[in-house]
Amino acid sequence: MDLGLDIGTSGVKAVLVNEAGAILATATRELALSHPVPLWSEQDPDAWVDAAIGAVDDLAARHPREVARVASIGLSGQMHGATLLDEDGRPLRPAILWNDGRSHAECTMLEQRCPSLHTIAGNLAMPGFTAPKLLWVARHEPKIFARVAKVLLPKAYVRYRLTGEMVEDMSDAAGTLWLDVGLRRWSALLLHATGLDLHHMPRLVEGSEVSAMLAPDYARRWGMAGDVVVAGGAGDNAASAIGLGAIAPGDAFLSLGTSGVLFRVTDRFAPAPASAVHAFCHALPGRWHQMGVMLSAAASLAWLAGVMETPAAALLAPLGERVDGPSPIKFLPYLDGERTPHNDAAASGAFVGLRGATGRSQIVQAVLEGVAFAARDNLAALSAAGGPLAEVDLVGGGSRSALWAQICADVLGIPVHRVEEGEVGAALGAARLGRLAATGEDAAAVCIRPRRLASFAPRSHVTAAYDEAYGQWRALYPALKESFK
Repeated sequence: MDLGLDIGTSGVKAVLVNEAGAILATATRELALSHPVPLWSEQDPDAWVDAAIGAVDDLAARHPREVARVASIGLSGQMHGATLLDEDGRPLRPAILWNDGRSHAECTMLEQRCPSLHTIAGNLAMPGFTAPKLLWVARHEPKIFARVAKVLLPKAYVRYRLTGEMVEDMSDAAGTLWLDVGLRRWSALLLHATGLDLHHMPRLVEGSEVSAMLAPDYARRWGMAGDVVVAGGAGDNAASAIGLGAIAPGDAFLSLGTSGVLFRVTDRFAPAPASAVHAFCHALPGRWHQMGVMLSAAASLAWLAGVMETPAAALLAPLGERVDGPSPIKFLPYLDGERTPHNDAAASGAFVGLRGATGRSQIVQAVLEGVAFAARDNLAALSAAGGPLAEVDLVGGGSRSALWAQICADVLGIPVHRVEEGEVGAALGAARLGRLAATGEDAAAVCIRPRRLASFAPRSHVTAAYDEAYGQWRALYPALKESFK
């Protein structure tokens, strides 16, 4: 038995996976976000730990015999979050998260201090990454910065609390701007540019390697027999790729989670910072990946549901499973700024085209299409960086909607496939990495592709209409950019 833990932004998910690779049970615990100042996004690191422990407690209570046979644990987590620890390993402040936009000025400072940043890290300096956050802390909270002994990412903090070891995997480390992504090691030069040194960083391992052993107290708490291996694990998107069997060069998927990601596996370090494409290590040795990132994907629909005080499912129901053309309303899904292709933390959401006769369903459709158009921006960026994509699997909470899947296919102009276990991909991927660490099996034998539940082909007459609508939508950001400031 293998256990996967995904430390997400809105919650922690645990999955119990049997020897055949099937998911036997899942458990979740919700997390709260804090936005004390505009552009800020923070969480209590100990809330991740409490939620992770609570989720496993739930599994152990419902499936004690199966949990007793757990041989490995894999960890997945939201990327980039700056968790600052003192000499005693305690958090100095709330963690600054991936969707926090406060450090835009520090991004400019970092690129000026280290002109070779793009070459080494393979990415632009963006407020979402970890390194600019530390520059912000150094400038605005110098007393806290002076006490920083270690900087961990969210899942590494959970690992530390469960094992006593401070370790990070390559895929998550690549999102800090402190990793030499091509060489898969910390860069002393990049660390120095943020006033840090190698001793501030955790030990590095590959995602499929053993990182530590579960502390005996937790093994006893959950009734686990023998030593339990904890794998290096992966950042959430790389873990989702493992869960989807996306391990060969060219494999790709589109995630409609809180954020949105278009992900492609590569067999080499292939940076493309000019188009704000991310180039990171994959969770397996000798593999990398490229990503385009939208900061508000399913979060855009959740926001609308909250504003309208109506569950998302009820908003979608009147639209059915397909529409025959674009909404007359255009929506920019930049509720938390945007990464690919704009790299603009100040970008804001917007509706354009509203009239007195505009109905609720037209607004709902516009939100779905706005996210799909942003995904098309990402597709264009990845195509320019490494060639076109022929098809994508669809994962994340948004993958539940057949309507959204069809809109994505029509907007992107390529087939989109809904897959089994698409909503637990990261936790499943974490469990698979745990198994690889414990058994040393070949990754191809463990990281199999999920069954496709439904395929959505682009419809030529609708795609033509969306091509025109996308051109109109693309003109909105440059027209409104100055107003966002």
